[in-house]
Amino acid sequence: MNQRFQTQKKARTSVRTCILCSMLLFCITCLFCGCGSPAASLKPISKTGFYFNTVITLTLYDSSQEPLLDECFSIAEQYENMFSASIDSSEISKINQAGGSPVLVSDETIALIQKGLEYCKRSEGRFDITIGKLSSLWNFSENEGFLPNADEIADAVSTIDYQKVSIHGNEVQLSNPDTHIDLGGIAKGYIADRMKEYLEENGVTAGLINLGGNVLCLGAKTDGSNYRIGIQKPFDEGGAASAIVDVTDKTVVSSGVYERYITVDGQMYHHILNPSTGYPYETNLLGVSIICENSADGDGLSTTCFALGLEAGMELIESLADTEAVFITDDNELHCSSGIGTEIPFEKLN
Repeated sequence: MNQRFQTQKKARTSVRTCILCSMLLFCITCLFCGCGSPAASLKPISKTGFYFNTVITLTLYDSSQEPLLDECFSIAEQYENMFSASIDSSEISKINQAGGSPVLVSDETIALIQKGLEYCKRSEGRFDITIGKLSSLWNFSENEGFLPNADEIADAVSTIDYQKVSIHGNEVQLSNPDTHIDLGGIAKGYIADRMKEYLEENGVTAGLINLGGNVLCLGAKTDGSNYRIGIQKPFDEGGAASAIVDVTDKTVVSSGVYERYITVDGQMYHHILNPSTGYPYETNLLGVSIICENSADGDGLSTTCFALGLEAGMELIESLADTEAVFITDDNELHCSSGIGTEIPFEKLN
């Protein structure tokens, strides 16, 4: 039976809201700076909504492109209704409810599951899309201070094994009927990538897609300069950035212990769960930010690198082409891969 503990959720929610709003404002301000540039003659447009349990904001330069923003939000709604494990009618929920029987799903759901399985294998299970029962048990989005029972956690862990997922054409089957898929660790990046594809197909060459911790830049700014994207300072009540990276046509994806967590008897439990133990990962990291081409890859890598820790995570990043990372350790020090500050301009802030 779960026990209730007194927490500071309201205060933490306020902090997270301030951090998110500050980050959005920071990115958008950087996007439209430069009054002497050609962009100054264009009227920027922006739209904000709430999907996937996070605030998402899209910004473009040209007011005539507003219908494209509306369509992007339709895309967001469509994918949420397909991928969300908390929506009973979604394709993922149908897989989870099938009791091990095969379920016919769309090409998009197959593509996302395959991308998730790619990172399950690359991380050797440290990232695992069959974590659904465990993530539901902790339920960080609504948890006001409940620590799951140890036996319940052990039961949930016993259902986790990405190798139990089989794909045949458009059919998905879970060989363990108790296993549940949760694509929350990679869905935002996949959706951001699809939004970018849609915008580029419709002639958009500059803009910013922000899905919570996933910031995806289209091309360069209209004056040809880089976007300046802030990397969040963990737990800063004012929403300050630890550093700024300058990027063109890349994504910056961040995962950290400060995003969602509860405090029980003075101990913090964050949302990045270890599929082997059922409890939050214990590394010396507060956060990881990945800079790469595709936001779905940034999602998979940020979680994988957090799970690996600084040394092994950095080794993985250095083995990958066109991928860089900034690690923040629990002493608030920043550790950058070799391309940060050389290929990618970087400014550390106080």
